[in-house]
Amino acid sequence: MELTGKQKRFLRGLGHGLKPIITVGKNEVNAALVQQTDEALSTHELVKIKILESCLLDRHGVADELAATCGAQVAQVLGRTILLYRPATEPKLELPKSKK
Repeated sequence: MELTGKQKRFLRGLGHGLKPIITVGKNEVNAALVQQTDEALSTHELVKIKILESCLLDRHGVADELAATCGAQVAQVLGRTILLYRPATEPKLELPKSKK
């Protein structure tokens, strides 16, 4: 399921007040980081990730790689901050419905 523009705006609004709980540093995207992100998504659904200056990868590349490996959606890439969303088995967040 791809997020609609309206859903992304909703998630960005929620993510604005969040503190980054994961940081990507010079080790870049490795198995431990993927596991940490996966666990955070399972717990929180919406996760803010900070990319440090020491990370040499492109920020969009980091976002896409983490989203793909964790089965999540990229809600936003702003500066060195990424917002990832993955609905839980029992979702806590209710996204706006997409019109069809």
